[in-house]
Amino acid sequence: MTKPMHDTPMLDQLEGGPWPSFVTGLKRLAKDNDMMVDLLGQLETSYETRKGYWKGGTVGVIGYGGGIIPRFTELKDENNKPMFPAAAEFHTLRVIPPPGMHYDTKTIRHLCDIWEKYGSGLIAFHGQSGDIMFQGCTTENVQKAFDEINKAGFDLGGAGPAVRTGMSCVGAARCEQSCYDEARAMRTCVNANLDDMHRPALPYKLKFKASGCANDCMNSIQRADVAMIGTWRDDMKVDQDEVKAFVARKGRKYTIDNVITRCPTQALSLNDDDTLSVDNHNCVRCMHCINVMTKALSPGDDRGVSILVGGKRTLKIGDLMGTVVVPFHKLETDEDYEWLEELSTTILDFFAENALEHERTGEMIERIGLINFLEGIGLEIEPEMISQPRTNPYVRTDDWDEQAAKWNERKAGTTH
Repeated sequence: MTKPMHDTPMLDQLEGGPWPSFVTGLKRLAKDNDMMVDLLGQLETSYETRKGYWKGGTVGVIGYGGGIIPRFTELKDENNKPMFPAAAEFHTLRVIPPPGMHYDTKTIRHLCDIWEKYGSGLIAFHGQSGDIMFQGCTTENVQKAFDEINKAGFDLGGAGPAVRTGMSCVGAARCEQSCYDEARAMRTCVNANLDDMHRPALPYKLKFKASGCANDCMNSIQRADVAMIGTWRDDMKVDQDEVKAFVARKGRKYTIDNVITRCPTQALSLNDDDTLSVDNHNCVRCMHCINVMTKALSPGDDRGVSILVGGKRTLKIGDLMGTVVVPFHKLETDEDYEWLEELSTTILDFFAENALEHERTGEMIERIGLINFLEGIGLEIEPEMISQPRTNPYVRTDDWDEQAAKWNERKAGTTH
């Protein structure tokens, strides 16, 4: 039998709306778990007082410097005893999921059994960093829980000023828009820098994320310091018979309103015979037309990846989206993935040596300049890297031919 439930009138209100409530899930776990009973009591107190009552500390497992998020209660009585003792320690284990978030039911059941044995039973698939979040564990049980999770084949993810857990979309495993092996790319970057994940020693966090196309299901352009986005450099593939079938089914007006006019660069036109013309030179691979006309349109055959650096949420200078540093590179051979591994470690090393404390990669680039960053990691400047047009219309062109010849010479000798 568990201890009696606390009165939670404010939390109860959250169960009254039309949508499923997290409170219902917590109450279900509390039926046979004292930790969850007291967690609800502490949460109700926070709602009443509009204050949070968790503080950090130092909790870890043998051989690791991160991966555990410590939480100790600050709600104490006059004798300095926890007011909700069963939830006085509510630590979280961050665990790396499989690439593409692939599980079978046996694995998930096993993980749930481990957490019911050692923790609160509360698990989040997945946190914003991509981790499986095992939430609610005492200091005494952290090592025991990790040992069993590790025995099942899983490792701790990143926490603190470290390389964070990488994320990859389902990609090549199931998605027909995939332009490279996202899971391999993600594991390549994470495995090459695993020491910097488990032993936090960076100025601040650094994230790798891999999305198979410009739909960017991992939100990597906005959220990752190093974003890998699938793309192609030949013509988009068009099945004209399927285009005609789409127009016949949806109508010309629908096709024009929802596909043709919504192309951001006006690269599409619908012909009189209901075939589609594509100005591939002006196509920016935004994926909109492919998403709407999935049977008729698909990525080209010459597929690869674009690398963007510097995406982040609000911190010192506000939100940033990633800046292109590699417009295109094939990811097919072992040599291609060796190149990716070398680039990932070079970016990480440069960040570790040049960023200020609590500064993300994008903020470092804003401070030192993109040119200095590219020079530091050994990448040539290319026109596709331009993030915004020049505001000054007066550009010197007296050495234009010479500079164009140098650029063409570099392109002729490059592998991407």
